[in-house]
Amino acid sequence: MDPVVAERRLRTISRHLSPLSDDLASSQLGTNPTAGEFANVQGYSVVLPEKLHTGKWNVYRSAHSPLKLIDRFPNLPEVGTLHDNFVSAVERFRDYRYLGTRIRPDGTVGEYKWMTYGETSTSRSAIGSGLIYHGIPQGSSIGLYFINRPEWIIVDHACSAYSYVSVPLYDTLGPDAVEFIVNHASVQVIFCVPQTLSILLSFLSKLPSVRLIVVVGGVDENMPPLQSTNGIEVIAFSKLQSEGQKTLQPFRPPKPDDIATICYTSGTTGTPKGVVLTHSSLIANVAGSSLSVDFGPSDVYISYLPLAHIYERVNQIGLVHYGVAVGFYQGDNLKLIDDLAVLRPTLFSSVPRLYNRIYAGIINAVKESGGMKERLFNAAFNSKRKALLNGKSPSPIWDRLVFKKIKEKLGGRVRFMSSGASPLSADVMEFLRICFGCEILEGYGMTETSCVISVMDIGDKLIGHVGSPNPSIEIKLVDVPEMNYTSDDVPYPRGEICVRGHSVFRGYYKDEVQTREVIDDDGWLHTGDIGLWLPGGRLKIIDRKKNIFKLAQGEYIAPEKIENVYAKCKFVAQCFVYGDSFNSALVAVVCVEPEVLKSWAASQGIKYDDLGQLVKDPRARAAVLAEMDEVGKEAQLRGFEYVKAVTLVLEPFTLENGLLTPTFKIKRPQAKAYFAKEIADMYAQLSSSSEAI
Repeated sequence: MDPVVAERRLRTISRHLSPLSDDLASSQLGTNPTAGEFANVQGYSVVLPEKLHTGKWNVYRSAHSPLKLIDRFPNLPEVGTLHDNFVSAVERFRDYRYLGTRIRPDGTVGEYKWMTYGETSTSRSAIGSGLIYHGIPQGSSIGLYFINRPEWIIVDHACSAYSYVSVPLYDTLGPDAVEFIVNHASVQVIFCVPQTLSILLSFLSKLPSVRLIVVVGGVDENMPPLQSTNGIEVIAFSKLQSEGQKTLQPFRPPKPDDIATICYTSGTTGTPKGVVLTHSSLIANVAGSSLSVDFGPSDVYISYLPLAHIYERVNQIGLVHYGVAVGFYQGDNLKLIDDLAVLRPTLFSSVPRLYNRIYAGIINAVKESGGMKERLFNAAFNSKRKALLNGKSPSPIWDRLVFKKIKEKLGGRVRFMSSGASPLSADVMEFLRICFGCEILEGYGMTETSCVISVMDIGDKLIGHVGSPNPSIEIKLVDVPEMNYTSDDVPYPRGEICVRGHSVFRGYYKDEVQTREVIDDDGWLHTGDIGLWLPGGRLKIIDRKKNIFKLAQGEYIAPEKIENVYAKCKFVAQCFVYGDSFNSALVAVVCVEPEVLKSWAASQGIKYDDLGQLVKDPRARAAVLAEMDEVGKEAQLRGFEYVKAVTLVLEPFTLENGLLTPTFKIKRPQAKAYFAKEIADMYAQLSSSSEAI
């Protein structure tokens, strides 16, 4: 939109608005009843016309900042880049704890050892200067090829301070994808660990842009010999830091519109796409989110979500702004519970996959305890739930008697939890709020919007939605007639979620064609997700425009929605729902929870030699399908959305076997091929059953 037109639109609207109210429930924005209706208040959001005189009233903004999209931190407007953000933090929190790790130099695990903000600042200056010492030009792409640890953050800060472009490389991506990204982004330096170094060496000759490899956690004596003709130097992180410390260079600060990072999204098909994010877009996104949260140096956060994913990356930018201490996990998800017990974080971010496991684990433990313990839990849960629904404070006795032990699973001090990356069931959300007794917010976003598009507002008791717009962007729903979704739908407007504002990415790197496919001429990014507006201006995700298919009788199916329903089934660890236009029913491949299946078999007196035999038992399939049917009824699935046949498997869907993206979404074409025989067998079984009838 033309800046002059936008400014005129806002001035006109602002003349018809009354001052903000303190009471969010009665809306933060009001209209002047004596003037024309230029803004429609919906509690957490404000609805504006897309065009001032002729536009439809379909543009939603946060009620926190309805007349101006946020692009900077209101309390620190001078912070325009990631470098500014860290410099500001160092000035305010120099001697506070910042980066902590349990991994000792010899590889053993102990208590958390911490670097302060000031010490981290010194280290990032040395690393950035070391890159200059090796002749790496300003603006070069720097690859990060290892999982979360303090050095990842230090390198990222060095890139920001000296105007390099960071390019995260998922450690779990196969060599082909890493090779593609390194060459596509012309990466000149790769920071890795000894494990990923061995992978790099296998195809190093195919990476002509690489000049320097820096090994984190390695020592010079262990560096493998390279042929001098390669022209690539391999050194230890400690050596680069020492070289930079001896030749310190002044900062080369980036401008807000400079590229900060290129984040490659693997997606579910095709080659990775490089999402170009500027310093200003990242700062705007975090600044918008900052209007509704209040963290500080006394807070502690555990970092285990992949730093190569935008969700964790933006979390880190926000944590810096508040001076939060960040402790890293050991690098093994199976040991995360131990890390939580030692670190005892106050802030916890996760994804539905883990929250679903926590939920299922607690439910199963309660059922197995039986007797008085089960009755006590149910009494506590129901009492607390009733109080919360009535807007009252629950009795603290229940937390002391029942929920304290549950809270200890996350260290016992968590006061704020967030969920993102995929939809979280409303039931699971309510359960977590009651059991952990803290603020739990669900958000929605994507790499192309620098992360957060919308997030639940603190104090909002309603669940089953993803909140109001991030104050840095605005949202509209666009009609999808082929799926019967329109913005005029009653009682709730529905359509494809489109986003515009300061947080939207610049485009896909070296790919104008795909950029034009998602960003229209008016600057709206088309997300491919289908949403509806609930009362209060809350956004709810209901479907996916791309991941849909049609059954033989013509019904459209959104498999992700159905999989999220079945995720609550106690037997289900993971679920892949499949259907096509040649068949009238859905089938599913279910990766089972082994302990739950064993417990069920014991209760039924079923004998088996091993779990491989048990998952093939028709009685086990029938039990799982019956449980899934019950969960489907509770979620009010439509008849054609029920799965009619299941195959049980023990092997999880993972990044390694190619069935998951790095953000834990199912790769559908790959899963279809992987389970082709199982799918064919299930449809053959359904066909023979119907013929018999």
